[in-house]
Amino acid sequence: MRDLMNHIHPITAIQPTRATDNTALVSAIIDTAGFNSLTFVPMVGTVATAGAAFAVTVEHGDAADLSDAVAVPADQLLGTLGLAGFTGADDGETRKLGYVGYRQFVRLRITPTGNAGNADVGVLAVLGHPAHMPTANPPA
Repeated sequence: MRDLMNHIHPITAIQPTRATDNTALVSAIIDTAGFNSLTFVPMVGTVATAGAAFAVTVEHGDAADLSDAVAVPADQLLGTLGLAGFTGADDGETRKLGYVGYRQFVRLRITPTGNAGNADVGVLAVLGHPAHMPTANPPA
């Protein structure tokens, strides 16, 4: 069957926002309980500063508030942090970065550099391979 909808649970990790300086954008903490995969989908609208760069990092931990957060090792990511980032030349593009680690709680951070103007940024977290199907619609 060609059904993806009942096999995923999308969550807004970073609400669409306008980054106006170099302040890091930190996602909601994603609880992976009940799912066996997680993919982050960073997306960018218009970036006003051509020389801006937006680096992506991912942290995980076992505490619900991520007070024990540590950087996710590269071997627990599908794709690379470098490929998940974007620059001022990437208007209207998306990226993807998979998490295959073993910790329950995960978050993504986007850190701009050289951003002197407006940059529209958002991140969707897609949980997949659920323990129970179908997943709720709308996602709860």
